[in-house]
Amino acid sequence: MKIVAIANQKGGVGKTTTAVNLSCALAERGVRVLLIDLDPQANATSALGLQDLEADSIYDSLLSGASIADKILPSRTKHLFIVPANLDLAGAEVEIARMSDHLMRLAKALSILRTDQTFDFVLLDCPPSLGILMTNALAAAEEILTPIQCEYFALEGIVKIVHVVEQVRDSGANEQVEIGGIVMTMFDSRTNLSAQVVAEVRQHFGERVYQTVIPRTVRLSEAPSFGKSILEHDSHGAGAHAYRALAREFIKRHPSPTIARESGRTLESEIL
Repeated sequence: MKIVAIANQKGGVGKTTTAVNLSCALAERGVRVLLIDLDPQANATSALGLQDLEADSIYDSLLSGASIADKILPSRTKHLFIVPANLDLAGAEVEIARMSDHLMRLAKALSILRTDQTFDFVLLDCPPSLGILMTNALAAAEEILTPIQCEYFALEGIVKIVHVVEQVRDSGANEQVEIGGIVMTMFDSRTNLSAQVVAEVRQHFGERVYQTVIPRTVRLSEAPSFGKSILEHDSHGAGAHAYRALAREFIKRHPSPTIARESGRTLESEIL
């Protein structure tokens, strides 16, 4: 199992769109994915049509050590599960900061998943800030996937992420974490600027930049309002095609480990 934090402290760059649609595209290919919504705004939760459920978030697992297994819900997409978010997470920022192990609360909560090995990937949808929840995600993840909007200030945003990653490593909370991938989003083929930004990011970060570029489309923007991924909302459109391509590239970069799923009880069997 691999834990990947999808993070960018800048809002409006397609972070949650990427978290939701990449998760669905991976699940569509038979990869077992757990998406954890760490944003108190709960956009990933509502994008999967789960906003009306009176479900717990990961709040209790972070604060009191409650089992994360009790927070996991199935989605409409086979092989995709989610730990939803709610406004309680907004208070976690202050409460966790008072704890001596404040950087490791999420890593401890996820330890049972590493032992159980039900999921191939755990994707963490981080809030658009540099607060406690994001730093917890970076301390728990093996790598970071950073969506970057194809606009002028793209490089400024990733420089800040690189700085935070270095701080997490230097603190000893997670010496292995790194930016493993960069996804260019909201690409507008009608403008020269988008192509120039992509070229500049590729020049600076080389192979860490995914070949797949996510286009700016109306369908991608409106899909969350229907509580659907782009694969459900516009299955044959440009957005769905791009996220399926991204999933294929993601799998090539992260060959799914051979997971021995014995007939005994697992988290998935308990959830279902």
